[in-house]
Amino acid sequence: MLAKFIIIAIMLIILYSLGSGLYYLVRDEGKTKRTVKSLTWRIVLSLSLFFLLLLGYLAGWWQPHGIYSYA
Repeated sequence: MLAKFIIIAIMLIILYSLGSGLYYLVRDEGKTKRTVKSLTWRIVLSLSLFFLLLLGYLAGWWQPHGIYSYA
């Protein structure tokens, strides 16, 4: 349950970073580096989430499953 909370929290932070990047792009009109910083944080967080999920899969913490299970 804790893993799901962490994953959802990271995804919400990624969405916030993406939104703030859009806001700074429109507001600053490209005159400051806040847009670049915000989108850089989004990339770092997205890659971190990907590697966290990969590590969890390789360590056996999470198992992939389909939507429907046929038993």
